[in-house]
Amino acid sequence: MSTLAGTGTLLRFALRRDRVTTPVWIAVNALMVLSMPNTLRSLYGTDAERTDLVRQLQTNAAYRALIGPLHDTSLGGLTAWRVGVYAGLLAAVTGLLVVVRHTRDEEETGRAELVASGAVGRRASLTAALLAAAVANAVLTLLVTAGLAAQGTAGALALGLGLGATGMVFATTAAIVAQFTESARLARGLTSAVLGAAFVLRAAGDSASSDGSSPWTWLSPLGWLENLRPFAAERWWVLLLFAAATLLQAAAAYALAGRRDLGMSFFPTRPGPATGRLGSAAALAWRLQRGGVLGWSLGFFLAGVVYGGLTEGAAGLVGDNDGARKIFERMGGKSGLTDAFLASMVGMLGLVAALYVVASVLRLSGEETSGRAEPLLAAPVGRLRWAAGHLTVAYAGAALIMLLAAAGFAVGYGRQVGPILGACLVQLPAVWVIGGVAVLLYGVAPRLSPAAWGVAAATLLIGWVGPALNAPQLVLDLSPFGHLPKLPGGGMAWGPVVTLTGLAAVLTGVGLAGLRRRDMTG
Repeated sequence: MSTLAGTGTLLRFALRRDRVTTPVWIAVNALMVLSMPNTLRSLYGTDAERTDLVRQLQTNAAYRALIGPLHDTSLGGLTAWRVGVYAGLLAAVTGLLVVVRHTRDEEETGRAELVASGAVGRRASLTAALLAAAVANAVLTLLVTAGLAAQGTAGALALGLGLGATGMVFATTAAIVAQFTESARLARGLTSAVLGAAFVLRAAGDSASSDGSSPWTWLSPLGWLENLRPFAAERWWVLLLFAAATLLQAAAAYALAGRRDLGMSFFPTRPGPATGRLGSAAALAWRLQRGGVLGWSLGFFLAGVVYGGLTEGAAGLVGDNDGARKIFERMGGKSGLTDAFLASMVGMLGLVAALYVVASVLRLSGEETSGRAEPLLAAPVGRLRWAAGHLTVAYAGAALIMLLAAAGFAVGYGRQVGPILGACLVQLPAVWVIGGVAVLLYGVAPRLSPAAWGVAAATLLIGWVGPALNAPQLVLDLSPFGHLPKLPGGGMAWGPVVTLTGLAAVLTGVGLAGLRRRDMTG
């Protein structure tokens, strides 16, 4: 039997399983990119404004590290500069999530063993996972190319291919990492760490050079995306770097997959005994999720340091640009540009924290579907007690990472420590509402629990793109973050904070009531 037998069937099954989550990620990414030309036209509509932007970027290494160098001042070039790196990040995240879900997740839950008992080749699952990631990136490429074609066909194609190629590089990275770990959670975490290292290398290179020529930039696939230079005399040969990295990593993943047993890994988890105290469901939940909490905590602290360090230069970068000033004011309030910038950055971190809380809550679903919850619940541990342990980690962990973000701002900015701390903490009710939606879906309709990612992604899209598009207030109000007071600088409004906290409690309570009454899937 061929090692690829059954690949087509597994691919169709993978696409069917991802019919909600993957299109949401693609849509968020594509809309973020395609919304930029009109926004940038209003921000930098004159040659003087664009010349001033180039001057600011040449002298502001911190902003180059955050966004990247500007190679062309056309609308297409501005779009590639403003969202290229972050669209590449989202494409990479989509690719790694798809691959890990259909490889290591399947083995960890035991479904891969059942599939392998049929007429399925040894490498069919890995091939189907990579093809599913390729389909997702191909759709993203087509959407971006078609949507930006009016800005220049060649540039639109270069940016679309660059984003899709970035997604495939990290999809194949995830395929390799999945061979070395027995845990899907660890595979996602390690691949995300590689992605984070790629971002840091690019940022270090861009801060040192204003044209992307630093060796550090060339060490990162995100740096390759910049140096592809869409809409700026495209360097088509850079696509060969993406192709070589993708093919080499895919070949390595195939070679490794053929040398291990199904369900095993090259670095298997060591058997017990466990160290430390595991005398409660909460202690076990902390043991299972502490790696993720610590990783998110470090990321938020570093983000706070970076954003805090950028605050002093915010006024200089915006200058007299009324359009940019209005966007910051829509995101962060009208209490002054510095306070508006701080409030908008804190709000962005709050939106990202919603992704953490969804991932942490849905760990309950992973424990249930993998069968690990069943032996625990067979002991004198009730469902509510078991769930409460994970929800404590989720909700308290969200508070912890926002506190550390505030500590990062204190290090990077060094002023307004108290107001910034309050601004970070005021994000929590909205974060908890998104977590409550995840609990509700898991408890009442567990098969729909992945839709919680769609809710978080939609909230992220509204918060990031809505102000730039001058979206109606009715649209902005669909997000719980749209009802929070704009701190620091704005007045504190306790009504929305209390209401959102109560809504989060109600959603969580209804979800737990549903969990208590329904059958466990096992």
